[in-house]
Amino acid sequence: MTILGSKTGREPAGRDVRPHRPAPGADQDQSPSAARRVAAFWLVAAVLFLSLAAASAPAPLYGVYQAQFRFSAATLTAIFAVYALVVLITLLMFGSLSDYLGRRPVIITTLAFNIGACLLFLTARGVVLLFAARVLQGIAVGAATGALGAALIDLQPNRGGLAPVVNTGATMFGLAAGALGASGLVQYGPAPTHLVWWLLLGAFSMAIAGILVMPESAARRPGALASLRPTVKVPPRARGTFAVAVPCLQAAWALAGLCLSLGPSLAAQVLVSPNRLWGGLVVFLLTGIGAAATVAFRGLAAPTAMLAGCLILLTGAAVTFAAVAAISAAAFLSGIAVAGVGFGLAFLGAFRTLSALAEPGERAALIAAIFTVNYLAFGIPALIAGVAVTRYGLHVTALVFLGVIAALAAAAASSMMVRKRSHGQRVQARSN
Repeated sequence: MTILGSKTGREPAGRDVRPHRPAPGADQDQSPSAARRVAAFWLVAAVLFLSLAAASAPAPLYGVYQAQFRFSAATLTAIFAVYALVVLITLLMFGSLSDYLGRRPVIITTLAFNIGACLLFLTARGVVLLFAARVLQGIAVGAATGALGAALIDLQPNRGGLAPVVNTGATMFGLAAGALGASGLVQYGPAPTHLVWWLLLGAFSMAIAGILVMPESAARRPGALASLRPTVKVPPRARGTFAVAVPCLQAAWALAGLCLSLGPSLAAQVLVSPNRLWGGLVVFLLTGIGAAATVAFRGLAAPTAMLAGCLILLTGAAVTFAAVAAISAAAFLSGIAVAGVGFGLAFLGAFRTLSALAEPGERAALIAAIFTVNYLAFGIPALIAGVAVTRYGLHVTALVFLGVIAALAAAAASSMMVRKRSHGQRVQARSN
């Protein structure tokens, strides 16, 4: 894995870059009217929301599949983790492809993969097809992450800072809605392992129709084949900030991985209830409140949001740790909700800070690098936890997992405070 630089100008930190203007000679539909750009912007946001909703929909279904196909907790988390692994591989290989082929072809391809995943879930009669469906979902989300994030920046109205907020919010609201909606359908709807996939199948089909008529926001350029070499492309001016953001992102997404893999099982144990809606609620409290926090606190400066997010995430992880230790349902739900605020602020602050440092031709690649960190933290700890559960039990494993998350959040916050103090001292020294 290599980190490649680029020959571009310097963009001030803390500001969002301008939307990508079509290259000379691009198709006429690459210079759409303001109304078409706004419509395309929200269509892309809806596709991002839908893709993440589909990715989280299996979370409340794992228990149903486990009962039907009789597999272990380790297999359950492996089904979850294979998705994160494939997302990571796809990000490394195809994360920047839309910078060369254009946003629209890549987005349409990812929607086709999502349709394929829905069909596999609908026909699953065993573990093999569950793994296959998650692989297709991983390819879809991995390839879509860079393309959709870059398209939002390209198309954002009035050259404002809306894209990072919408990207973060759509990602988190998608995860929240998918888990909560699927858990409600599983608990109260007919055909618990089929209805959600039929609904998503219809939604993805309509999304393809919308993207087909969407204006292209990035002109084709040479280098598509070379871009497939697995790389993490972080522009030189963003590397220092990227390094500071890594532990913050790791803490936030490791907690998300716990909630989406073992969260429903943990909720059933702590709340002493077999109702599968609780499992979806745990995911919703983390990601839904996280999404609301990104909107409510969007006016915060990016570094402030990132630091506040880490401190609040640390608090939420500590409360959740105490709740699991004491088997307290109210404290457990409260801790997850507090952690959700931290999750949203930390992700928003990191994403906004970093995305402001990318030129148009670097956007998809840098976004792919951000999500590479996210999905490493999302999948690997959850897989380790699944193996640990079979030996040490869910209770002990969850406590260790939450302790590690709290330590990561504390380390991230400490690093940011030291960096801020050092920067202030340098500025004071120059002024003297």
